[in-house]
Amino acid sequence: MTDLTQILIAAANADKNAENSLNEWQERNFPEFVNALAAELATEGRDIRARQLAGITVKNLLAAIDENLQIQKHDAWKALQEEARQGVKVHLLQALRSKETMARHTAAQAAAEVATIEVPYDAWPEFLPAMLENITTEAHGQGTRIASLECLGYTCERMGNLDVPEISETTTNTFLTAIVDGIQKTRPEDVRLAAACALKNSLVFTQNNFEKKEERNAIMSTVCEATISPDQRVRKEAFDCLQTIAFLYYEQLHEYMIPLFDLTTNAIKADEESVATMALEFWNVLAETEEEMLLDEAELQDQNIQSERTCQRYTSSAVEHVVPLLLEAMTKQAEDADLDFDQFGLSIAANTSLGLIAQTVGDQVTPAVLPFVQQHIQSENWHYRDAATMAFASILEGATADSIAAVVHQSIAVLIRALNDTNTLVQHSTLWAISKICELHSRSIPQQELPTLVNGLLSKLDANNTPHVARQAANALFKLGSAFDSDATGQTTGTNLISPFLQNLLQQLMTAADRHDANEANLRVAAFEAMNCFLTNSAPDSKPLLLQLLPVANERLKATFGMQMEKECKDGLQGLLCSMIQVLCQKLDRENITPLADNIMQNVLQVLQVKSSSAQQEALSAIAALADAVELDFEKYMSALQPYLLVALRQFEAYGVCNVAVGLVGDVSRALEAKIEPFTKDIMEALVESLKDPTLHRSVKPCVLSCFGEIATAINFGYEPYLQLSMMLLMQASATDAPQEDDEMVEYINGLRECVLEAYTGIITGLADGNRLDLMTPYIGSVLQFLNKIANDQNRDDALMQKAIGLIGDVTQSMGKAVKVQINQPFIASLLQEGARSPSPETVNVANWAMGVVQALIQSA
Repeated sequence: MTDLTQILIAAANADKNAENSLNEWQERNFPEFVNALAAELATEGRDIRARQLAGITVKNLLAAIDENLQIQKHDAWKALQEEARQGVKVHLLQALRSKETMARHTAAQAAAEVATIEVPYDAWPEFLPAMLENITTEAHGQGTRIASLECLGYTCERMGNLDVPEISETTTNTFLTAIVDGIQKTRPEDVRLAAACALKNSLVFTQNNFEKKEERNAIMSTVCEATISPDQRVRKEAFDCLQTIAFLYYEQLHEYMIPLFDLTTNAIKADEESVATMALEFWNVLAETEEEMLLDEAELQDQNIQSERTCQRYTSSAVEHVVPLLLEAMTKQAEDADLDFDQFGLSIAANTSLGLIAQTVGDQVTPAVLPFVQQHIQSENWHYRDAATMAFASILEGATADSIAAVVHQSIAVLIRALNDTNTLVQHSTLWAISKICELHSRSIPQQELPTLVNGLLSKLDANNTPHVARQAANALFKLGSAFDSDATGQTTGTNLISPFLQNLLQQLMTAADRHDANEANLRVAAFEAMNCFLTNSAPDSKPLLLQLLPVANERLKATFGMQMEKECKDGLQGLLCSMIQVLCQKLDRENITPLADNIMQNVLQVLQVKSSSAQQEALSAIAALADAVELDFEKYMSALQPYLLVALRQFEAYGVCNVAVGLVGDVSRALEAKIEPFTKDIMEALVESLKDPTLHRSVKPCVLSCFGEIATAINFGYEPYLQLSMMLLMQASATDAPQEDDEMVEYINGLRECVLEAYTGIITGLADGNRLDLMTPYIGSVLQFLNKIANDQNRDDALMQKAIGLIGDVTQSMGKAVKVQINQPFIASLLQEGARSPSPETVNVANWAMGVVQALIQSA
């Protein structure tokens, strides 16, 4: 037994000295280390544990989840001398032909990592010929054939997840030749399984092949043939390939839809559950793809633009044939399904499919589903009661209000009775259906049924119900409360439909949150979310109740500090109570909050000492609401808050905390105005650090830029020490562009630019209020250049245009004749005119105001 073998065996047993020896060798001589590991993996007769760990170590030397670390590892491999790299590759190819299954399997993973780096650059010319030989030559045996197919699959998967150069057509063809050979029906089923997995991962590279009918036919024929394999594992993977093909190559499906329909529906009807579920996925992908296409078509039609893609409406054509299969599949719940709501079987998969189809085809699905619902929702068989209830809930999102209103109206009484069904799963499904009605069709709930509905939902919160059922009841109550989000009745009449129930709702939900099992199934979180929703949407006549609740919530928060409970549970409870305090501070007046402010601040600051990002975020949000409520009186808390705030602003890895802390700076700046100036130096340093830190999530940085404007508005001419640096950072951000084809990046850049505009507006406002607009003069040219860039950007959205127009008005109004010549430019006039034609009334109002200001300046003497 060699020294390396012994070290690896020891390391496999978590021997720290062995692990340190391996790490030291890697640092001392990386080429020698990786070659020794590859040789260990390839050497027959060595301990299989050592061989396996050697191969895994080679893989891990080249693979990483973090993108930057992945680049570093690939660069380290590329930096090796050709001789060193070649030695490793020879050993890996040799190990793929090992007699040991584990050695072959591990070699497949390690070789795939090397191939991921080298194949895109044609730097490993021996790799694909070796794979092809291993797969097509009988002499190498079934084990080598499977390992080689696994290796090809891993390679395709890794290349698909990384930013690699485009794979050449020759390379893709070789991959496909090897894989298709392995999936043929003449091959053993284990080989076909490995080939089917590899094919699925390779499909992302086969665009050119799918554009050629003969090659496309060969691939489709092979996959379809595999869906009727005698081995259910192969059938499942083959259907997985089909759903991937549906996603990647929708436009090429037309000539195959009849056999695909037959294969998938037959599998749904009669195959094993795992296979039937994967066959359903094919229709899920079609429905999601077509829903997106139809939405895009409608959006382009509004702009009189012809869509480049045509929706074939396969989903619509299949409704009358596929929906009955889904409804029948939904009755196939396991007998003990009510004991485990997290299991995923055919019935849940069918329900998901029905929902996706309903969203795609809308009202067309309703006639296909309602007869089943009406026939079975009160069936003696719980399987059918549950399926009917779930089916009804699944079509609500796609149905229009007019088409479903009468049915919803009639269903409420039936659903309320079903809350007491003898089967727990039916209760759960009923609560979900009620949730969907409250979310999507609340206006169809008969007002006279509201008390019964509320009481029915509250009855499912108590300890006689499982945490899963109670959580679903809390979710339903949350959706009911959310239905009042846009209800203006409370503001006009002083009350709303929530008011008569609010006290009982809060009491029962708090009792549910106090259950000993409230940590299960996220019950406590759901209960607090429902309470906060009702509090947020409460009417003025509920104010006395809110006044009673604020000190209770604060005392409950104080009590948590002495509780003996698991840290995670305590942190979660503290965060939830902080969120309630935040809502109450937002709803109550300054005179109501001020007497309690000291105690609230003391407790919330104690939460900030906890090492829990979620609790800290909620605590910071509660402080922001308190600052907004007490305004200038918040000054006395700043000295105590500042250390925690600075720590939070520098939590770059926990970017959620950092983001909320940045928002708090803006809130405190608005509350304190000039009184925040003594604290701004340290705050600005932390904000600038965050912008410069490469690890901070990009979503935080626009908020930081906007925060500059909040601080400048608050401290007026006191912003002078920070002006030059902040303007430099804003101009750097202004120069950032998004690739045209990257929709996500375009959206991000629009948001970034909005925040830059907000910062410019805030700085100009602050300097104007402090009579130091002269400080802004050197930067006006850059600001207008940025506005010109926005004016000429075809990807800007209406919100960005509105902010840009607002800044034009602010610059014109604040700086007057100093910018008269610069403002009188064609792009300014064009942007203002476009704003005046916007479909948004807010943008039109801003544009009309800015046009008036600009015209007055241009026409002035």
